[in-house]
Amino acid sequence: MIARMWHGMTLRTKADAYTDFLNATAIPDYRSTPGNLGVQILRRNEGDRTHFVTLTFWESLETIRGFAGDPVDRAKYYPQDREFLLEFEPDVQHWNVVGSAKP
Repeated sequence: MIARMWHGMTLRTKADAYTDFLNATAIPDYRSTPGNLGVQILRRNEGDRTHFVTLTFWESLETIRGFAGDPVDRAKYYPQDREFLLEFEPDVQHWNVVGSAKP
């Protein structure tokens, strides 16, 4: 299993609206892609900014490619992201999952 990690940042005043967008649009998009094994979105406030980390879990790099295209390590953005994000980090990180446990 491979974890794909993306980071983005918005103004804290827009964080609730961005959370709503992620839950309504991004999560269903990830989950509808063959090979997606799950998604977690993390949120942390820091002053007037809010950070988001999206962790998605995939069967393989090939299934990630079906979601993100090539190059596979490039971030995928939605048109609505322009309303929220302060910058557009170009790349994501991929990690091999070597252990896990469910609560």
